Amino acid sequence: MHRAVREPIIEVSDLRKTYDGRAVVDGVSFTVEEGEIFGFLGLNGAGKTTTVECIEGLRVPDGGRVRVAGLDPIADHEAVTRILGAQLQESALQPKLTVREALELYSAFYPRPLDWKPLAERLGLTPKLTTRFGKLSGGQKQRLFIALALIGSPRIVVLDELTTGLDPRARRDTWELIEDVRDSGVTVLLVTHFMEEAQRLCDRIALIDKGRITALDSPHGLVDRSPGSTVISFTPSTPLDNEELAALPALMSVEHKENRITLSGTDETVNAVISLLVRKRITAHQLRVSDATLDDAFLDLTEV
Repeated sequence: MHRAVREPIIEVSDLRKTYDGRAVVDGVSFTVEEGEIFGFLGLNGAGKTTTVECIEGLRVPDGGRVRVAGLDPIADHEAVTRILGAQLQESALQPKLTVREALELYSAFYPRPLDWKPLAERLGLTPKLTTRFGKLSGGQKQRLFIALALIGSPRIVVLDELTTGLDPRARRDTWELIEDVRDSGVTVLLVTHFMEEAQRLCDRIALIDKGRITALDSPHGLVDRSPGSTVISFTPSTPLDNEELAALPALMSVEHKENRITLSGTDETVNAVISLLVRKRITAHQLRVSDATLDDAFLDLTEV
C-alpha cells in the first residue's frame, strides 16, 4: 500500500441516522483522501451500508454533515452522480435486458464513459454479452454491477460487498481490477466483511460497531493495536505448568487443544516462552510463530 498526504474528497462529520428510535449511525466522523481505497469493516447491521448510502445521497441523514468533492449529496445530488459510481449491496435490472444492452445503456448516461468492451473482458462478461440479466448467475450479476459502477469514469466508486457471490478465482481477479482502478487515481470506498479482502486492498479501514467507528487506521496499524499481536503455538514434549505459562510477560491468552498450546501476546511473550522451554529442556514440536491478523484485531476492537 502506498501512503501520501492527499486532499480529502469525502468528508463526514457527526453523521446520524435513526430508524424506529434506534440509532443505526451514531455520530460517525471521518474523511477519505483522494486516490485511496478506504474500507468499512463491520458485522451485518453495524451501520456500514447506511453510512455509505448517506454519502451516495440515497438516504437523508438525521444529523451531521456530508460532503463529496465539496458537494452536498442531497442538495447537489445530480452533480454527485456525475462523479460517484456505486455498486449497491442489493440491485436488479429488467430481467430481459442483455448484458450488452445494460452496458450500452449505462454508457449513454455519462458524457465521458469508459469503453465498456475492455471492462467487460476484464470482468469475464464477454461470453455473456447476449445473455439476459434474468439468466445470469449471482456472481455474474455481481460482476455486471461492478462494471456499471465503473462505466461512467467516476472520481469515486462505492463498492458495497464487492465480491459476495464470486468464486475465489473471480474474487482475486476483481481485487486486481480494483487495485488498477485505484492506481488510475479513482478513490474507492469499499464496504466489506471479508477480512482478507480488507487487508489486501485497503489503505485505511474504519471498524464500525453498533453505529460507531471504534477504530480507524491502516490494516497494519489496526493489527498492531490488537493486544495479542503475536501468536505462538507448539506441542511440548512434556506438559508445561499452567502457572508458569500464566506468568509469561505480555501474555493475552492461553489455549489448550489436546496436547497443543497456543499463546497470544507480543514478541516479549515469544522470547519468554522460548527461554522457559530451554530451561525446562522441553522440545517444542511443530513450533509456529505468526503475527496477529485483521480478524484478531477486529475481534479485539469491536464488541462481538
